[in-house]
Amino acid sequence: MSGITVTEAEQCRPQDQLLDVREDVEDADGMIPGALHIPMGQLTSRLPDIDRTRPVIVAWSSGNRSARVADALTGAGCTAEDTMAGGMLSLERAGLPVR
Repeated sequence: MSGITVTEAEQCRPQDQLLDVREDVEDADGMIPGALHIPMGQLTSRLPDIDRTRPVIVAWSSGNRSARVADALTGAGCTAEDTMAGGMLSLERAGLPVR
């Protein structure tokens, strides 16, 4: 499992899907435009919402739990090789858009 920078994640977005797995309460602080939001607690029931033909980059608030989610996605047949290092905190520090 590799952690890619927020800049690298932005560059991959045309071909990859960015999955925000923060819980709804955390999502109130802002979302990554265009990201798919599936709270970690709903991941199993919402697996059909994930496009298995596209690689997944997993994002969390700080990046700590995203590796576990990426591992679970890989076990479920998705291609989740990357996590966004530093998560939303890094995105905000880099001045990238959050809605």
